[in-house]
Amino acid sequence: MAISIIGRTPGHGSGRGTAARRLAAALGALALTAALGAPATLAAGTIQLTTPYPAVAVQPGKTASFDLGITSSVQQRVNLAIVSAPADWNASLHGGGFVVDGVFAGPGLKPDVKLDVGVPSGTTEGRFSVVVRASAGSQSATLSLDLRVAATAGGSVKLTTDNPALRDSADATFTYNLSLANDTPQDLTFILATDGPAGWDVKATPSGQTQAASFVVTAGSSTTVSVAVKPAADAAANQYPVKVTATSGDQAASIDLMAEVIGKVDMELTTPDQRLSTNANAGSTKDFQLVVNNKGTAPLTGITISSNAPTGWDIKMDPATITSLAGTQTQTVTAHMTPSGNAIAGDYVVTFTAKPAEGASQDINVRVTVDTALSWGLIGIALILLTLVGLGWVFQRYGRR
Repeated sequence: MAISIIGRTPGHGSGRGTAARRLAAALGALALTAALGAPATLAAGTIQLTTPYPAVAVQPGKTASFDLGITSSVQQRVNLAIVSAPADWNASLHGGGFVVDGVFAGPGLKPDVKLDVGVPSGTTEGRFSVVVRASAGSQSATLSLDLRVAATAGGSVKLTTDNPALRDSADATFTYNLSLANDTPQDLTFILATDGPAGWDVKATPSGQTQAASFVVTAGSSTTVSVAVKPAADAAANQYPVKVTATSGDQAASIDLMAEVIGKVDMELTTPDQRLSTNANAGSTKDFQLVVNNKGTAPLTGITISSNAPTGWDIKMDPATITSLAGTQTQTVTAHMTPSGNAIAGDYVVTFTAKPAEGASQDINVRVTVDTALSWGLIGIALILLTLVGLGWVFQRYGRR
């Protein structure tokens, strides 16, 4: 404010001049006070203290957390304090990894402050309150938080899946996607445990954290858990239970999964010593053993054992049919082979076939070396002896002449 003062010459209206000077001084002082006072009023500003959920339920021995919103119409320091709380309760303000007593707030600034209220384990059920105050200069705001202490108020954790049962062969990997929900008022750190059949490889990991030994699920949220199940190589066709458990302190959630192994058909026809050759005499029976091996996991049924031999040969299988052969089991079969009585000495091939009711048949070729019949050998020996006896008689009778 500008004030003009018109001077007078001495002796002319000296009283009016003095009054004018006094008025000008008063107006100047008023203008200065107004100029200095206006910034002080703006600096105080207005502050607000809020939280999205001012009334919650909590279990005895648990901690309730409140996210606080602190706003100010001007940028300034805002002091924070817990005005009142139940005796023996542990209430503290946290921000930026510290216990805080104040923040800097204002337009464009949103300080992140959390109030944690620990309820002692022996607290009886009922309703309690905690009061927090924010202040800056002559301005202040208070926030009253209501807590209902109840044994059933802590919420729960849960494991769920859309596909709890999977079906595949023993050489496949069963993969389950689980959802772990934390429906409690606090962040929880979980560890995972699995229980499966002996010899199986079962792994449960939080998605995207395959090497993590533990992981955090924030309050009121959920995360995905991946479970990989690898059956044992000799797992028979059957249904197998697998259990997964997520634990955080006294909170735990488990889920039962089912892995159904489909039988695998894999048959082998061989011999006890893996040799595919033998000797036999023409006209004489020779026993030759075969082994039917079920290398798969599915049972084999109605296995017929047959042979294809040279003309005139007689081969009987014992047994000729295997009713059932469980997975990874073997069955010995004896082939009673009788080569033809007039078979010429030499090598012959006999083909043996094992054919199950379901699945492909298996063949092996066995080389059989046939010797002449024993009777012909005796006859030959007799002829030689007779020849020697005859020569001896001839030398004895005519040798002196």
